Amino acid sequence: MTVYFIGAGPGAADLITVRGARTLAACQVCLYAGSLVPRELLAECPEDARLVDTAQLNLDEITGELVRAHEAGLDVARLHSGDPSVFSAVAEQMRRLDAAGVPYEVVPGVPAFAAAAAALKRELTVPTVGQTVILTRIAQRATAMPPGEDLATLGRSGALLVLHLAAGYVDRVVEELLPFYGADCPTAVVALASRPDEVILRGTLADIAGQVKEAGIVRTAVIMVGRTLGASQFRDSHLYSAERDRHVC
Repeated sequence: MTVYFIGAGPGAADLITVRGARTLAACQVCLYAGSLVPRELLAECPEDARLVDTAQLNLDEITGELVRAHEAGLDVARLHSGDPSVFSAVAEQMRRLDAAGVPYEVVPGVPAFAAAAAALKRELTVPTVGQTVILTRIAQRATAMPPGEDLATLGRSGALLVLHLAAGYVDRVVEELLPFYGADCPTAVVALASRPDEVILRGTLADIAGQVKEAGIVRTAVIMVGRTLGASQFRDSHLYSAERDRHVC
């Protein structure tokens, strides 16, 4: 049978995709990260489905659950928060399933940075201001960053930076980005994006650290730094321009 890695979205239960919900409803086993995935989503599972909270399981134990379900002839939903393509630890699970000969598919979900942008009511790519978005994190207790992906190197690009897993180290983020973006650079932090207890902070590199500490935000948040966050005077895109020849592909 098949393992389905499903992006559960950023938090709100109704932000799972239609395909994700339909797949979840067809699987007899569901593994989910209890600390991140909204429990309301589990209502989509069949009534007799086996539900496994992976919050306290290690990689070997998770893989064991997936392999055993496959051997029993059961489809498995592996629910991950956000989208499986970024910061999801899906790659190591897929590598284990490849070695075990277990088939799997990936169902994309709404990533946290997209939900954060929606909460801020901002387009992250604005004509003539910024057309590049970098998704990254910083090295702390988690796995070290590869060479050339430190904030100082990425900051030289001037692109909009979206930092995951970094709210607890906001002072370091500010310190390392100030030389490249300047104290007045628009900065935002969105915690628990799309959830009822969502928190939105807007400011600059000069004051965002204080706001984060005052709000008590240490996790489940993204930090965004870049000029497009505050852009208001910019040229309209060519896409809808009256001067565009719509008869040319």
